[in-house]
Amino acid sequence: MASIKRISFAHTGRSEGCKCDKCGQWITNIWTVEWLDGLIQNYGIDCFEKLRRTGNLTKQGEDRFRKLLKKQERYTEQYELWKTLTEQEAEERGIFLLPMPFTIEGKEYFEGITLSQDAFYSKLNSDVDIYTSQPSPESVMGLWDEILKEYDEIVHIPMSSGLSGSCQTALMLAQDYDGKVQVVNNQRISITQLRSCIDAQNLIAAGKSAAQVKQILEEDKFNSSIYIMLDTLYYLKKGGRITPAAAALGTLLRLKPVLQIQGEKLDAFAKARTTAQGKSIMINAIKNDIENRFGGLDKKNVKIMVAYTFDRSAADTFKKEIEEAIPGCPIEWIYPLSLSVACHIGPGAIAVAVTQNLSISE
Repeated sequence: MASIKRISFAHTGRSEGCKCDKCGQWITNIWTVEWLDGLIQNYGIDCFEKLRRTGNLTKQGEDRFRKLLKKQERYTEQYELWKTLTEQEAEERGIFLLPMPFTIEGKEYFEGITLSQDAFYSKLNSDVDIYTSQPSPESVMGLWDEILKEYDEIVHIPMSSGLSGSCQTALMLAQDYDGKVQVVNNQRISITQLRSCIDAQNLIAAGKSAAQVKQILEEDKFNSSIYIMLDTLYYLKKGGRITPAAAALGTLLRLKPVLQIQGEKLDAFAKARTTAQGKSIMINAIKNDIENRFGGLDKKNVKIMVAYTFDRSAADTFKKEIEEAIPGCPIEWIYPLSLSVACHIGPGAIAVAVTQNLSISE
């Protein structure tokens, strides 16, 4: 194979992307390689990493690669959750995304940047060690500094402080920004966190300042629920959240644990013997929340969302079942849970979330 003459990186919107010349996957983070023989090829990050490991890069090329990788990280900031909001949707809404890093076999990855969902679940199923962490202070402040070149204020909405230290870190860092950065600690994650981002945009459009947005979102923080049914107890056991004996007994009895997020933490809610029973428990739980906490069964009062790990078809089926059980309240979104959540609960999980609609006045 010819040696590499030049490499470059470009980030595009979804419609301006291209196919990777190695695997054929559609890519928007494009690594262009020019070979000494004149051939020019485009690669996604996974395929370019494989190419790089073959030793075709000189030391100068390696340095160039690392600089370009940092450029890619700046361009493709991703939610905690990982493709909860697509890059195109974020661009359209003016939302800036910051990736939650995780480590696989000692190597750091960023969802949608250096690892696809399919590749992640392949590694998860091979039983390698996976750990989550929070964005570095440098990446957080670097993003803020870039945004403040164009905007006067920032509303920063991190993961729930009960589930990640990233919120506390952001609160500390924001002290050096003279009120220009308002960090919202409203105990949201994944699809309810996305809902908060949309609410923040609507509040800003209504003329609210960043400080007012922070106050309103924090006052609204407990007006949401998430219920998650797991397909397996294995990952809870692996993460130390249940004992091996409890996992073994649950597996023997074929139990499907249903977990809940009400505010800060992920807690046990119920145990189901079948998938159908687990779905029924979750549907009844959100119906109860809507009727007793969120103003009643009316799409004017609430928004219902579905999330999943790995199996989109199961989520689509669950969506139809919820809409049949709760007529008049259509599902607003179906999104995959972030990989930083999925690594703790495993593939095959489905979830339903409900948020009370925020009243926005001028």
